[in-house]
Amino acid sequence: MLYSFRRCPYAMRARLGLIAADQSVVVREILLKNKPHEMLALSPKGTVPVMQLDGGRVLDESLDILFWALAQADPHSLLPQNPEEENLISALIATNDRAFKPLLDRYKYFDRYPEFSQQSYFEQALLYLLPLEQRLAEAQGQQEQAMLLGRMSAADLAIFPFVRQFAHVDRARFNAAPLPCLTQWLQAWLEHPWFIRAMKPKPLWLESGEQQPL
Repeated sequence: MLYSFRRCPYAMRARLGLIAADQSVVVREILLKNKPHEMLALSPKGTVPVMQLDGGRVLDESLDILFWALAQADPHSLLPQNPEEENLISALIATNDRAFKPLLDRYKYFDRYPEFSQQSYFEQALLYLLPLEQRLAEAQGQQEQAMLLGRMSAADLAIFPFVRQFAHVDRARFNAAPLPCLTQWLQAWLEHPWFIRAMKPKPLWLESGEQQPL
C-alpha cells in the first residue's frame, strides 16, 4: 500500500519503479497540506512516498521503493548489469538528488531564495543537465531512443521526474537551452505508457475513502 502525491517527483519515481516491476499496489492519494494520521504513524517525517509491505515493513524513501520493486521483478533489465553500471547509476542519481534538486527548488521558488535571480538558478542547475545531454548525445544511434546508460535503466526512472519538474517551471526557457537530446529524452518519457499510468488522477483518500490500484 502506497501513500502518494501525484505531482511529487519522489512519488513519481516510486510509482514508475513499481509499474516497471509490475508490482501489485494500492495507492492512497493524499495532499501534503493534509497528511493522514495513518501515514504519519508509519513514517513520522511526513513526506511521500510511504509504502507499507504485506509483512508490515515500511519503506519511506523513493529510491528504496524503486529498487525494492526492481528486486522483486525486473522484466525490462533496469537494474545494473555489472559493477561499472552500478557505480554509474549511483553517481547519476546522487548528483541529481544532492546537487541538482536543491537548485531546482531554488529555481522554482526563486522568490524564497533572493540570493540569486531565477535566471541565475536556471544557469546553475543547467550545469548538472549538460552532462546528461552529453551522455544522451553519445548514446544516439545505439538504439531508437537514447537513454542515460545507452539503454533504459533505473537511472532514467529515478532522474526523469526531476528533469520534468525543472522543464515545466518555464518550458520556453528550457526549450531554448542547449539540450536537444535531453529534450527528446524528456518527451519520450512524458509519452511513455508507464508515466501515463503513473500520472492517472486518483480521488483523494481522506475525502473518498478510496484506495485504488496503481
